Amino acid sequence: MIGDTFKAACLQVNAGTDMTQNIDAAARLAVEARAAGAELILMPENVAMMEWGRTNIVMKAQAEAEHQALAAFREIAKELGCFLHTGTLHVLLDGGMVANRSYVIDKNGLILGRYDKIHMFDVDLGGGESYRESATFTPGDRATMVRLPWGRLGLSVCYDLRFPHLYRAYANAGAHFLAVPAAFTRTTGRAHWHVLLRARAIETGCYVFAPAQCGTHANNRETYGHALIVSPWGEILADGLEQPGFVMAEIDVRKVDDARKKIPCLDHDRAFIAPVRD
Repeated sequence: MIGDTFKAACLQVNAGTDMTQNIDAAARLAVEARAAGAELILMPENVAMMEWGRTNIVMKAQAEAEHQALAAFREIAKELGCFLHTGTLHVLLDGGMVANRSYVIDKNGLILGRYDKIHMFDVDLGGGESYRESATFTPGDRATMVRLPWGRLGLSVCYDLRFPHLYRAYANAGAHFLAVPAAFTRTTGRAHWHVLLRARAIETGCYVFAPAQCGTHANNRETYGHALIVSPWGEILADGLEQPGFVMAEIDVRKVDDARKKIPCLDHDRAFIAPVRD
């Protein structure tokens, strides 16, 4: 690793339906975070567009090769001289479906890795609040880990947070950090956001970076905010609360090994015979 410490920032935005405005808002926060010393900047899920409904999303999604937001964020990373996680962008695929895709970009503007959200948020929360991501998005089928100057970053998105085996796989493959960009609903965020992110950090001995959407969006969709940075011991190092902005923390990579030495559960995994549903 090149140095044991660095500063990471997680952005918190209230994205709307205009991609240009959303890109500009995220870019301004990235500039502020870089000026404050951030060397790794992470954006939330749907950072460039919080549309509602399959028709609107597909109409505004763009192919990777000509994606407005991807081009802009690659240039921003290069101009700022930092590593940038793009949250997720809506990438148009062949056949009229969309990928909810993350990119990690280096300080030269080069793409280090891609990750398509694996788990689709198909839920009915009650009170008329319902989501069917699988009607619009094609799920990914591959976990992606990116090597940064300070260690390895495992990629995930929002609803993936509820599937701990994904993060266990990253930790067992050598991840030091986990990215969880999200647009968590206000309903589920109030109940589960903090505890799930702390649990993933504790279970894996990884730092968790969770940039977030906040506020009210198209179709009166409400997101929870509270962008978090969590230590490998499960401590909340920074919390973005409910307004747009960014949070930042100094990341000491040595604390990953410290946490895993204290509780070496990754070394204690054992194979077992799983139960069969009767």
